[in-house]
Amino acid sequence: MLERIHLAIVREVNRRGSLTAAAKVLCLTQSALSHTVKKMEQMLDTTVWHREGRNLRLTQAGEYLLSVANRVLPQLEHAQSRLSQYAQGARGTLRIGMECHPCYQWLLKVVSPYLAQWPDVHVDVKQKFQFGGVGALFVYDIDILVTPDPLRRSGICFEPVFDYEQVLVVQRGHVLTRSTYVEPAQLTGEILITYPVDIDRLDVYMKFLVPAGVRPKFHKTIETTDIIVQMVASGRGVAALPCWLVREYADKMPIEPVRLGRNGITKQIFVGMREADVDTDYLDAFVALARDSACYVAI
Repeated sequence: MLERIHLAIVREVNRRGSLTAAAKVLCLTQSALSHTVKKMEQMLDTTVWHREGRNLRLTQAGEYLLSVANRVLPQLEHAQSRLSQYAQGARGTLRIGMECHPCYQWLLKVVSPYLAQWPDVHVDVKQKFQFGGVGALFVYDIDILVTPDPLRRSGICFEPVFDYEQVLVVQRGHVLTRSTYVEPAQLTGEILITYPVDIDRLDVYMKFLVPAGVRPKFHKTIETTDIIVQMVASGRGVAALPCWLVREYADKMPIEPVRLGRNGITKQIFVGMREADVDTDYLDAFVALARDSACYVAI
């Protein structure tokens, strides 16, 4: 029977590159690990690695086992951690994945009261997910995903938490502020600053520029919101950001918002979680606070 230790061996050998290194991580002697590997291959009636001298290379069967290990082991580890927390009377850890670059400032408005309400819950925020958050939910890397682009998948549910308008941000006194709204053609002479994501994920392109067959003079990417706003404030470009974020920065920097098109570009932020975790009290409390934040980000 395939057991957890077999999956752990495949994963650790792949990570460490050798049986010797994997044995140290798994707290086994090299001879014990070699014996377990031999018994596993006999049980499976197939080889898991091609042996090339001291080098090991996964066979097709081994590659499949590795994919199973990468899916199953994180879930088992998460379950063990959660059960241990229950046994100790603790709530656990809320791990939040962010697919929304500018939402970090909004998240601070939610996390602060959340920590006050749930002192026995640890909060960890992971911002590395540009557009891989659903996969992170599936493999239990995170518990909550904040995203403007929900990918509907079986086993994952998404709840809309607030609406907002995306606006063009320009230096105070910029010629574009003379109009109530900006047309796509007016950006042909501008340097457009965005976050470093694919163009097909940028609403200013897909909902504004591309339909009009227009491109900006130059497209520059910057990862940090603070730097984007500073560049705009110094007259080195324009950017498309959420209206609530612009209002916050406009109090301390010389920038102004301009509507993108006559009707503007409206967006929603969603919070996603695994269906199996629905009705977990401290997760539901986070979603409720996220909804309450709508007054902060209202259009």
